[in-house]
Amino acid sequence: MKIEHLQGLISAPFTPFNSNGKLDVSLIPAYYTFLKQNGITGAFINGSTGEGVSITLEEKKAVAQAWADCSNHDADFKVMVFLGGTCLTDCIDLAKHAYEIGLYAVSMTAPFYFKPANVDMLAQSCIEVGKSVPNMPFYYYHIPVLTGVNLPMFDLVQALDGKLPNFAGVKYTHEDFMDFQSCMSYENGKFDMLWGRDENMLSALVLGAKGAVGSTFNYAAPLYYDLIAAFNANDLVKARALQQKSINMIRLLGKYGGISVGKAYMKVVGLDLGEFRLPVKNMSADQFGLFKKDVESLNFENFKSK
Repeated sequence: MKIEHLQGLISAPFTPFNSNGKLDVSLIPAYYTFLKQNGITGAFINGSTGEGVSITLEEKKAVAQAWADCSNHDADFKVMVFLGGTCLTDCIDLAKHAYEIGLYAVSMTAPFYFKPANVDMLAQSCIEVGKSVPNMPFYYYHIPVLTGVNLPMFDLVQALDGKLPNFAGVKYTHEDFMDFQSCMSYENGKFDMLWGRDENMLSALVLGAKGAVGSTFNYAAPLYYDLIAAFNANDLVKARALQQKSINMIRLLGKYGGISVGKAYMKVVGLDLGEFRLPVKNMSADQFGLFKKDVESLNFENFKSK
């Protein structure tokens, strides 16, 4: 398989729920259009931001089908499906479904309850799932802050090279720049390394990253495209200032409760996607009012997605 190196911003969409907490895929076509209008080049669905670990197998398939229905005509918009990690049989089922409905790629994390003891066991898990869709790019999703599995990706890349022909690369959501650069440099950049930490994108650009997957791209894509443009123009003063704007925006997630705050940002830009499911905490109405004031103080209107 020829490995395509994706470029630009790939959004990690939120999964839309109605006021009763039920899945509402009717919102996905408008969501897709919104992302396209803001220059987003793809979507990584059912991942951390999409509450993939909190929705059922059938809900995951429904979300995947809805994204396929509205984006499969669009060669410039790649949809990647997160499969999970704890039950490999379910991962294989979801991978085959994604292939059948025509999506671009699949991705999985390390099993995070019964954790792999070493890189070899993690590689075996990836091979078991990846070989079920041999004609579809397979990405490993490295996010040790949530999985608790912090094995070197350089070792995993070497373990999978030649053993899993459709292994395309890594969605790298961690801060180990030495490991990331080693993966980027492996075999003259053979594999596609997608950066996954929005708050330090600039550092990844320095190392040569061309594609990134992130949750804040949902509502602030113009900020990141301006950052990339400044970096490419060698205007590092401006690039650093824009990265700091990103950091200031992301700090509000910590202030108001974590990952669920992303859906509050989406309300500010005009897409109400509901709330996060338990055990994630959501804002109260009073907190949302305070949050909006803090957002205004960031001059969010100047760099938000529209």
